[in-house]
Amino acid sequence: MTGNWRSARRVLAIRLDAAGDVLMTEPALRALRGGTSDATPGRTVTLLTSPAGAAAAALLPRVDEVLVWDAPWMKHDRPPRAEDDLALLEQVRALAFDACAIFTVFSQNPLPAALFATWAGIPLRLAHCRENPYHLLTDWIPETDTVDAMRHEVQRQIDLVASVGAQVDDDRIRLDLPEEARARVRALLPSDGVRLALMHVGASASSRRYAPERFAEVACDLVARHGWHLAFTGEAHEAPLVEHVRTLAAVPSIDLTGLLSFAELAAAVAAADVLVCNNTAPAHLAAGVGTPVVDLYALTNPQHTPWRVEHRVLSAPVPCAYCFKSVCPEVHHGCLMGVTPAEVVRATLDLAAASRSTASASAR
Repeated sequence: MTGNWRSARRVLAIRLDAAGDVLMTEPALRALRGGTSDATPGRTVTLLTSPAGAAAAALLPRVDEVLVWDAPWMKHDRPPRAEDDLALLEQVRALAFDACAIFTVFSQNPLPAALFATWAGIPLRLAHCRENPYHLLTDWIPETDTVDAMRHEVQRQIDLVASVGAQVDDDRIRLDLPEEARARVRALLPSDGVRLALMHVGASASSRRYAPERFAEVACDLVARHGWHLAFTGEAHEAPLVEHVRTLAAVPSIDLTGLLSFAELAAAVAAADVLVCNNTAPAHLAAGVGTPVVDLYALTNPQHTPWRVEHRVLSAPVPCAYCFKSVCPEVHHGCLMGVTPAEVVRATLDLAAASRSTASASAR
């Protein structure tokens, strides 16, 4: 650690985005907590995050405490309540943090969070920032990422904390899955000895969703032609979408939609031979548990591909790539519609074969 960061014992990490963003911050949080042999003894890391981020944070091995906040400058449906925001500010002030690291994607402004940390009396405040923060940041890392030159989200956050001397030996995403989550999933999924594909057909943004008709073709081919078992996951509100895919596929499958906690979703991903999904949080769960993933990757942004795990990223080149839009501005969804179901099936089979070969070689 550099300067006063070396003596910081109580560190606040602010990551106010969704679950997948929190998962991709795990190596950096582990570095803050003490990812190498020169870790500061007695250090704790508290994560301030969104409600969705808190579910992911519960799986992170080196986070000591989680605070939950729908910050008024973040995207969510809750109207701002000044009394709640001020109460949280007083709670954070009372916890007397020594330092604060603010994690953002390249297009987000960290200064609202920096102002919050300043008002909470946190003496050390670190973030990437494009404009001059003046006194709001004590450790200002000038923003260098652009649409044309962008680091992976995991690397971006590792680089941020490295600027104050926090290092990590292993930059893979690491998760701790509760045994009770694993046990419940074992009771819901087929026993060992079958080939299981987990399909997660939803995503928070419509621009990142592969067409349900094509997911259905993939499901039908894997089960009817290749003898795989299939399970679907999704949030409760995605039940109609999943049911639509299952009806079109017309093959046996297990529907876990709305039945799993986030930890149990992670356990289901860990139990599968391959995960097939859109660019969404389960792809990062797969990275955390080592499950190969076929990622139907809409070209909305480039920095969220699966990290340090066997994967196939499937998309079609389009002139409108990297639009950073939640709704396809061109309507055609060309970056996904250009991917055929046959390509998805082939990627799934190839990944499964490669994984079996690797496991066989490791056993020898």
